[in-house]
This record gives sequence, C-alpha cells and structure tokens, in this order.
Amino acid sequence: MSRADFMPESNTTPRLEPRLRRHARPEGGERVELTGPWILRAFEAQLTELAGQLAEHSRDANRHWDLSGVTRLDHAGALLLWRAWGGRRAPHLTLRPEHEAMFSGLGAPHPREPHPGRDWRDPLVGLGSRLLALRDHLLDFAHLVGRIAIDTASLLRKPRDIPWLEISASIYRTGAQALFITALVGFLIGVVLSYLSSQQLKTFGADIFIINLLGVSVIRELGPVLAAVLVAGRSGSAMTAQLGVMRVTEELDAMTVIGIPHTVRLILPKVLGLAVSMPLLVVWTDAVALIGGMMAAHWELGLPYSLFLARLPDAVPIANLWLGLGKSVVFGVLIALIACHFGLRIEPNTESLGTGTTDSVVTAITMVIVVYAAFAVMFSDVGSFG
Repeated sequence: MSRADFMPESNTTPRLEPRLRRHARPEGGERVELTGPWILRAFEAQLTELAGQLAEHSRDANRHWDLSGVTRLDHAGALLLWRAWGGRRAPHLTLRPEHEAMFSGLGAPHPREPHPGRDWRDPLVGLGSRLLALRDHLLDFAHLVGRIAIDTASLLRKPRDIPWLEISASIYRTGAQALFITALVGFLIGVVLSYLSSQQLKTFGADIFIINLLGVSVIRELGPVLAAVLVAGRSGSAMTAQLGVMRVTEELDAMTVIGIPHTVRLILPKVLGLAVSMPLLVVWTDAVALIGGMMAAHWELGLPYSLFLARLPDAVPIANLWLGLGKSVVFGVLIALIACHFGLRIEPNTESLGTGTTDSVVTAITMVIVVYAAFAVMFSDVGSFG
C-alpha cells in the first residue's frame, strides 16, 4: 500500500466554497452564476466579501441569476440572497426545484392577529367576577367560623382534648415576641402626639389638658388600633405563611388523611392565643406610649411626672380602658380568622403563597380599620371626658 492510502480524506479532498461569477449572455445582458455550497458553514468566513459582491451585482435589476450550479442551500444562504435582491425574489432567476422551498416563505407576510376591541360589557364582567370572588370568600369564612364554633363546643365537653401546648406557643409567638416592636412604635407615637399637641395647647394656655388628650387618645383609640395593625402585619402574615407552606408541602392533606382536624390543632390555638395576647399587648403599648407622651410633655411644657400620673385616672374614665381592651379582643380574633382563612385558601404553588400572604395582611388591616370605625360610632357616648 502506498503512503497516499494513509492520508486523511480531508487532505486529499479540496474544500468546496461558494462562488459567483458574472458572464455575458449571447442574447444580451449579463448572467450571475452561483456555484458550490451556499450554506452558513461554507461562507461564514467570507460573509462580508460575498455580501458586498451580491449587493454590487444586484444593482442591475435586468441581470439573470443562475442558481442551478448551487449544490447545497440552507436558510442562511437563501436569506443572504434575499436581502441582496432587496427583500424580494429576483425577476430573472433560474433555480433548482429542491431549492424552491427556501424562497417560498421569505416573502409571505405574517398575518397579525386583530386586536380585540374594548367591549362595553368588560367592566360589568370584571365587577361580576369580583363579586363572585367576594361571595366565595364570605362563604368560606362563614364555614370556617362555624367549624371553629362546633369544635370549641366539643372541646368544652372534653377539656382533656384542648391543645394547651399549641395555645401557649401561639401566645408566646404573637405576644411575647411582639413586645419590642409594639413598645418602640408606641413610645414614638406617644412622643410625637404629645409634642405636637403641646405646641397647640401652649398657644391657648391649656397645658394641663395634655393629660386628657394623651390619655383618651392613646388608651381608647390609638393603643388598640396601633397594636392591631402591627400584629396584623407581623403575626397575621406569619400565620398565613405557615398554613400556606403546609398546603404546599401537603401537610394539611396528610392531617386530613390521619383524621386530625385543622381547626383543633391549627386554627383554634391561633385564634385563642391572639385573643389572649392582644389585650396584654394593648396594655403594654398604652403604658409605653403614655410614658413617651409624659416625657415629651415634661420637656416641652415642664409638666411634672407626678402631676401627670396623679391626674391621669381622673382625666380618663375607666370605661375607656375597658373599651380599648374589648376592641383588642375583637381585633385579635378577627386578625387570626382572616389570616387562617387566607392560609387555607392558598394553592400548592409558591406564587399563590406570596399572593395569599399579601392579601391576608391587606385584608386584615382594612378590616381592623373598618371595625375600629364601627366601634367609634357605636360607643361614642361611652367614657366621656373627665
């Protein structure tokens, strides 16, 4: 065997490249002849040169293009020629039948889908969808409340089944762990409220009435609603997220299969825990807010601490304290129910978890404000100024 028999095939076979030549036609005019493979792998090294030659030859629209010598043609080669021809098929073209499909779809316009017009019924459809969603929420919420009432009645008949451990854990998470944030916000609110009020009362020489203003506004109004908003954002979101994660990880389904009711082990401890911790948080927030207001009144008006503490019980009737504590219990139960309601409605995916937690917090805070306004109207005559 000779040495040539061991030579690689790539060294013995010349590499074919795309070529184009211009020839004069016997009947007149010129003909541009293309030969070789017009595929991307073959002409990518000389793409700029070929594009320039094609553009130069395409200036004369009467030239005949002969592509019968093209051995291989892909979409890149067809697009290169199509652009050289000005985005249209050359008027004088000789083409192999198997290459005809490469150019058939280039000039076809892409139909655009007609933009749907705005229907006058769209707002009504959107309103109807929201009303149906609201109805579903109300029905599910009523079902949850009824289920809790039934389970509570059964637990009262069997006190040994009451989940004391879960209730105490809920009180710790919603109450003890929230002491710092409620104290901080309450203190700052007390300082700001006292400082701004002192500026106005000093103008009229009514410095002593800062005690009445701070006592009633903090104990009766600001303390309960401020603590409720903080708890709704902190503990309410945590409750919804916990139930949502249990839905995503199918723990709720596993509890159903085992026969453990959700309301007894998950919902009821959260409701009772928040109903117990909210009044305690309100008392704590009121006390810290009054301390901040008392300090600001001392700095701004020179009001002694002893005078503030001595006149506070006479300036604020005890009915305001009981009214604030009653509000706090309602707020706590409402926040827990709303948080658990949205947590149970979360679908087993992460997107629904984030949306449900956001909706839970927004709804809880909104309902706290609505109930707060209702309390203010219904009990406007309770706890008159002293």
